[in-house]
Amino acid sequence: MNERSSVTELADSLRREVERYPEGRKLPSSRALMERHQVSPGTVSRAIAVLAAEGLVVSRPGAGVFRTAAATATPASSTAPRPAPPVRPGDLSWQEVALSADSGPRDTGAAALIATLTVPPPDVIDLNGGYPHASLQPERLLAAAVARAGRRPGAWERPPVDGLTELRAWFAREIGGANGPLGAGDVLITAGGQSALTIALRSLAAPGAPVLVESPTYPGALAVARAAGLRPVPVPVDEDGVRTDLLAAAFDATRARVFVCQPLFQNPTGAVLSPARRAEVLRIARTAGAFVIEDDFARRLVHTDAPALARPLAADDPDGVVVHLNSLTKATSPNLRIGAITARGPALQRLRATQVVDSFFVPRPLQEAALELVADPGWARHLRTLGAELRDRRRVATAALRRELPGLLGPHRSGGYHLWLRLPDGTDESALVAAAMRAGVLVTPGRPYHPAEPPAPHLRLSYVAADSQALVTEGIRRLRQAFEDR
Repeated sequence: MNERSSVTELADSLRREVERYPEGRKLPSSRALMERHQVSPGTVSRAIAVLAAEGLVVSRPGAGVFRTAAATATPASSTAPRPAPPVRPGDLSWQEVALSADSGPRDTGAAALIATLTVPPPDVIDLNGGYPHASLQPERLLAAAVARAGRRPGAWERPPVDGLTELRAWFAREIGGANGPLGAGDVLITAGGQSALTIALRSLAAPGAPVLVESPTYPGALAVARAAGLRPVPVPVDEDGVRTDLLAAAFDATRARVFVCQPLFQNPTGAVLSPARRAEVLRIARTAGAFVIEDDFARRLVHTDAPALARPLAADDPDGVVVHLNSLTKATSPNLRIGAITARGPALQRLRATQVVDSFFVPRPLQEAALELVADPGWARHLRTLGAELRDRRRVATAALRRELPGLLGPHRSGGYHLWLRLPDGTDESALVAAAMRAGVLVTPGRPYHPAEPPAPHLRLSYVAADSQALVTEGIRRLRQAFEDR
């Protein structure tokens, strides 16, 4: 049963049961409720929380859960309340004028971003999501880290604006190496990678300015750019990463001062920037007097059969050209929204100012929990386990595609969590995605990944959000069925 429906059903049952209790009566223990209703501890806890929010019960730590006076049922002899008068529906049409009066309608492309965050119905296999399924998350490590963090001295005091020094130093070592060029003073802690990307683009480019982006690229980067009033300009990507010949031409044509790239396991193509092009990207950006925003989102999603990873671009940049973005979220849980921006010089001051205006700082307990997590001996084990599972899921997915949909699978790498499928010319992506949904599998159309007209139809297939490897295989079988039924 879906957990959400289990919580609702248990809350309904307990709501009826509590009405029969006298005021102050203690409810059965959580263990008794688990056994009676055959539900998990989390379901019991959430159902009790629902009743407590309604004022029907009160939870007393160490003592139990008790019925409150507010739970007293209305006597049958009391006068029934008068029905409320009908509520006139509001007229919201004025907002269309207000939102468009100054600059016209704006489409940031957020719909594509929201779609990747959509939780599918229980009977639909998720080959769309970008966060690991709960079975791949280090839930015990996270729970222990949060518990220890809450007991740290000063855990609930206001943190430094830039973030905890120890956490900033950890990110600096992760990015630049133990004896590398980066220190804690070069790092700003952010509320995850998306927040880091938003801060970077809003800080480094003025509204109306062009910003160079890979094509195809992460829709969240396009949405951030458009929301900030920037003009995304595409630079094509091939198997070796961004085309540096076209990057130089794009800088010359636009006079842009920012280029956003994902050198490692690029989303959606999976491309890894080649060694020769790494040096070229930095040289071209320096010549143009431009920043490179390095979105290093997939470094902790490397598979166990991958060759040694190249260092981040930021580790080979003494001149402050690279603004590096990094996050713990993808490798842990969507709720551990801890990321970092690494920058040097006046750019870091600009980044800090933008974050302060937006959100002041990242909550200290979350930063303390992140420190506890990465210091735990289980952290390295988790990354190895995750890498092995991602390797196996990639193998299962590629084998199923070769069997069910031969010809669609392009080049792929031992990292990340997705595959980029080239569809036959003339394929209607939207119709195929709709047919897949009817067949019981959620996949992502390729169109939102392109800042301009796409050269061909594609699908992005994620293998990290499904419940199991078996469901990845079944999802691809359903996708083949969708091809046949559309």
